[in-house]
Amino acid sequence: MIEIDIHPNVFSGDFFSAVVISWHGFYSFVAVAVAVVLAGRWAPIKGLDPDAIYSIAIWAILGGVIGARLVHVIDHWDIYQNDPARILAIWSGGIGLWGAILGGFVGGAAYAYFTKHPIGATADMVAPIMPFGQAIGRIGDIINGEHCAKPLDLFFSMRWTNGESPAVLCANGGAGSLNSVHPVVLYEIAWNVLCVFILWKLRGRLQPNGMLFATYLALYAVGRFTITFFREDKIWTFGMQEAHYIAIIVLVITVPLLVIRARFTDPTADTDTLPPGTRAERLSLIHI
Repeated sequence: MIEIDIHPNVFSGDFFSAVVISWHGFYSFVAVAVAVVLAGRWAPIKGLDPDAIYSIAIWAILGGVIGARLVHVIDHWDIYQNDPARILAIWSGGIGLWGAILGGFVGGAAYAYFTKHPIGATADMVAPIMPFGQAIGRIGDIINGEHCAKPLDLFFSMRWTNGESPAVLCANGGAGSLNSVHPVVLYEIAWNVLCVFILWKLRGRLQPNGMLFATYLALYAVGRFTITFFREDKIWTFGMQEAHYIAIIVLVITVPLLVIRARFTDPTADTDTLPPGTRAERLSLIHI
């Protein structure tokens, strides 16, 4: 099995006792920073203003934080209903990735709409960036020992041995436990990387604008729905967790939308939204 004995906080000890930065928070910050930089770098490919993209990103991040917290609070309402003030204490931990994705989209799309920036083209541009950023952020989850999982006794199963790891709260893992569990975070990272590959191949091939982002949502929903069966979060009903039902709702919306509206086109012929210049010059903008 894979044993992890790393303190969940980047900084620990007397000197940094007043500052708590977890690996989860650190890699989440890195993921968001990388996503924003890439979005700004690739904006000219779609004829978009990088400054406008940065403004949209601010509202997307704000919406993502609110959405992430909201999804977590709903899933753990039994904890917060008697102490509503804890809802605002996001620094104490507790976010849901589905909320970050959907809340981020709502926040960014709302700002783009009111400032008259193209929502579909912007969303398509960031579609491959989203799972890439998620994969980076999940690295912190591995170190922290977050997300309880079902028992597994194979060479790739995981166990956390640091007494400060959040895994100590899990029924089947944590410090001193002889049980190893499914590496659910590794599963999701692998799925995110596959999504990046698929979306990268599809960029410029799906019309109208917005269909590539819808494909991203559908792909992630399929993977998250499946992987969640190996997690041990709160069961809602019919043996399924909150993430299952969000994935179902997303698929109910995106799959019919893709079937009805999406169509494949020749990416070399799609130049309406690209800036002037030769094709080689435009494609050179995508290099990092």
